[in-house]
Amino acid sequence: MSRKFSSDSLVIASHNPGKVREIAELVAPFGVRVATAGDLGLPEPEETGDSFRANAELKALAAAQGAGQPALADDSGLVVPALDGAPGIYSARWAGPDKDFTLAMQRVEQELAGKTDRRAHFTCALSLAWPDGHMETFEGQVHGLLVWPPQGDRGFGYDPVFQAEGHLITFGEMDPAAKHAISHRAAAFRQLIDACFST
Repeated sequence: MSRKFSSDSLVIASHNPGKVREIAELVAPFGVRVATAGDLGLPEPEETGDSFRANAELKALAAAQGAGQPALADDSGLVVPALDGAPGIYSARWAGPDKDFTLAMQRVEQELAGKTDRRAHFTCALSLAWPDGHMETFEGQVHGLLVWPPQGDRGFGYDPVFQAEGHLITFGEMDPAAKHAISHRAAAFRQLIDACFST
């Protein structure tokens, strides 16, 4: 049985403003006070895991133990089958030290040159950790196609080149509420809510 979340505050274990904004919006209906790892001066742990799940868990645990309260971490990225799953867990690193996702999107497009398979999916692992080391982790995905050139200036990361199945616009063009309804993060979050927040 999953452990229920009973605290009135939660640390979002991320220094990424886009992720923090999306996660804060997702937890807002539960009346939970949110602080970020950056707000609390917590360092970003090195992501040494070999999967989205492992990286989410190590970030959540580091923040929970550093802050002495429950922490929620996300590890997510773009998976492109024609690139053998890249950039995958290295999605942020493809953007370089300056987190320039224009460069990252260009690299994906360059590596897809000559390939006809443009399928891709976003994967998100969400891990909720407590200071005593207990963790609950959930994974979600959204499948679609990569488009070029980038379209739209909403969202963050690879959103301007990702078109979800059944949609004719990219995540970069989509209203945030519409994206939340179908995104990989929302899919993982629904599982988290059912397991840890629902009474």
